[in-house]
This record gives sequence, C-alpha cells and structure tokens, in this order.
Amino acid sequence: MTLAILQSAELIQQGAEARVYRAQLHPSQPPIIVKHRFSKKYRHPSLDISLTRSRIIGEARALLRCLKMGITVPGIRFVDADEGLLGIELIEGPSIRRVLGGGAEAEEEEDSAVPATTESTDMEQSNEHEDLLETLGLAKNDLMTMIGKELGKMHTADVIHGDLTTSNMMLRSIASEKESKPQIVLIDFGLSFQSSMVEDKAVDLYVLERAFNSTHPESESLFQIVLDSYAKEIGKAWVPTKRRLDEVRLRGRKRSMVG
Repeated sequence: MTLAILQSAELIQQGAEARVYRAQLHPSQPPIIVKHRFSKKYRHPSLDISLTRSRIIGEARALLRCLKMGITVPGIRFVDADEGLLGIELIEGPSIRRVLGGGAEAEEEEDSAVPATTESTDMEQSNEHEDLLETLGLAKNDLMTMIGKELGKMHTADVIHGDLTTSNMMLRSIASEKESKPQIVLIDFGLSFQSSMVEDKAVDLYVLERAFNSTHPESESLFQIVLDSYAKEIGKAWVPTKRRLDEVRLRGRKRSMVG
C-alpha cells in the first residue's frame, strides 16, 4: 500500500501528528478511514522514520488486541508502517461528545468518521444532543453504563488508551436482530500502550474524568455512572483501581493549587 491512495481521498481532520482521510480502496467497497502520520521535518530523518513506524504498529497492535478481546473498536483494513499509513473501518455515527451536547468536535478526534462542520447557532447546539438521544432511543444513564462497560473490558485486556475523551468514543447504530441497542466504539488509539499497572488504568480514568468536567458541565453524576459500570465489569480489581484513582485525583488537585 502506498501514498497513492491519498490522491483521491477526502481530508477530514488535520492534526499536529497526523492527517485523517476518508478513502476507498476499491469502488465496489465501502469507504474507510486512513490515518497518515506524515514526516516531521524538525526531526532527524532516521528518528522520524523509526517513531512513525513504531506508532503506526503500536496503534494497529492495540486495535488488534481489543478486537481479539471483544472490545468494540474499528476494524483494521490495512497497515503500511513504512509510509505511516493505517486504514481502519469507517464508523457511521456521532461522537459521544456530540451526543452529550459538548459543542464542536475537538481536533483530537482524528479517527472519527464524522468530519468537522460549520458551527451551528447556540439554539441548534443546545437541542441537537436531545434530538440524537431521542432518535437513538437512549437515556443518558444507559449511555454512561455502556461507556463504563467498554472501558472495563479494555482495561481488563490491559490496554491503556492514553487519550480518553468523549470525542474518542463513537455511537454506532446496529441494525441486526441480535443488537437492539447502539454500540459504543472506542477510537483513536494513537497514544495507547499495554500495561497491567493499576496506576496506568487509574490515570486513564482520571483523564476521562477531567474531559467530562471540562467539556460537559455538571456531569459529575454522569461520570459516576460510568465508574459504577466500570467497577461492575472489572469486579475485584476495582478496589485497588478506586484507591489509586483517588490518589491520582489528589495529585491533580495539588498541581492545580500550585499552578
């Protein structure tokens, strides 16, 4: 697979580390998402090549591990580490940030199948998330429970996301008889790594908690539902994880006080 695939692709997102495109491998096949980690001129060429390869391979491995362990993530369509390309399944649906009424999508939503759009009026933004939940037949509490369960499965598989935000979660509708509810799909594993350490899992949760607080005001009760569902999913492992999460929160508050 070469960079030629990008010639006819549509640019969706531009980030500091990568560009994200909507592309097609073949006219008869559905479109996919292609992440291109482009060359960084400020880095030494050999270091740049090494870092690009390791990050593409690392992201692909994280996705494969999640898929193997039954965690809902985009499927992999191709990997070209030499060119810095990763092709993944296009997820049709809104981000959780959009569903919860968090405003315009953040730049970090690189794997999202939803391209950035022009800003709507304040009235439209306040009503949009209510319409989305009603259309999907979901209550916010149900949505939080689904998120907690998926995160619990991910951490049980010892996968640390590294950038958990509501922009990096998609809501995909399932039209089969077996699945009566939409699915939470975790995306953008560019900063992910594998670890069994309680500290890493607690920090992962703390990052998401901070994202909830900054993006979704008055969301403390919602995030608690996420944690309750997460605790139920991981069982006995919640006790040490909860203890470490409290410690991480305390460290975070101290940093905030110091400035």
